[in-house]
Amino acid sequence: MIDALKRVRRFNRAVTSAVGALDASFLGRGRPLGSARVINAIGQGRSDVAALREYLGLETSLMSRLLRTLEDEGLVETAVHPQDARRRVARLTKAGKAEFRAYETLSNAQAKAILAAHPRPDELLAAMDLIASTLGRDRVEIQEADPRGEAARYCLDAYYAELSRRFEQGFEVSRSRNPAAGQMVRPHGAFLVALSDGLPVGCVGMKGVGDGVAEIKRLWVAPSARGLGLSRRLMQRAEDVARELSIATLRLDTNRALPEAKQLYLKTGWQEIERFNDDPYADSFFEKQL
Repeated sequence: MIDALKRVRRFNRAVTSAVGALDASFLGRGRPLGSARVINAIGQGRSDVAALREYLGLETSLMSRLLRTLEDEGLVETAVHPQDARRRVARLTKAGKAEFRAYETLSNAQAKAILAAHPRPDELLAAMDLIASTLGRDRVEIQEADPRGEAARYCLDAYYAELSRRFEQGFEVSRSRNPAAGQMVRPHGAFLVALSDGLPVGCVGMKGVGDGVAEIKRLWVAPSARGLGLSRRLMQRAEDVARELSIATLRLDTNRALPEAKQLYLKTGWQEIERFNDDPYADSFFEKQL
């Protein structure tokens, strides 16, 4: 039998070769991958140098050298943070923005070529998602989001599609107690999205119903990110937001087709209660006092 470690190392070599990680001129733009990643991160909106260094996983000295090199090329400018003189921010110059766009075009073309090389691109993407979620589990960020925004809709569409597959009777949003977007924004509630390097991989909503009570709705984690503790993180963050909004009681409902959800609630201090709504898809009901 082929050793598992050899298979992992083969994968590592294949990826570094395919993406040009060892090339002195990444994607033919005249600089190595490290510098290109700095340009990309700044271009994606990460300006605080300390946060940038943490995101890229770089030592302080290496981060400084990369920024100096890019400044010398006229691609990046750094300055003192406007609200904190102890911190620095970085931004792309006009030439830097052009270089960022060039990298984006080349990177997209490279990604298309990789997918086109396999006869089952959807399976290839699923494998990539699984690996990226595993390797990036410590970098997943949970942010409050507009429940009508692109990230929220991506998660909710995936959630509804999964319910349709798993429920014996299927699932129609119009028949469920679908919360209005206005009930899932402050000061009534909140909608949280988990982002793995910008890609939505999970969500949970908190619907305010008044009198210090709110309902947890639409807890979902992408298949590639399951088993990594993300559901617990989302639920904990929802509880934290509830406390900030002076919500004392949380409730939720679930369906027997989602046994893993029920187990999560039982393990994290939720108590099973009597039915409190008329949702046709719900058959278990829980409450938690904060």
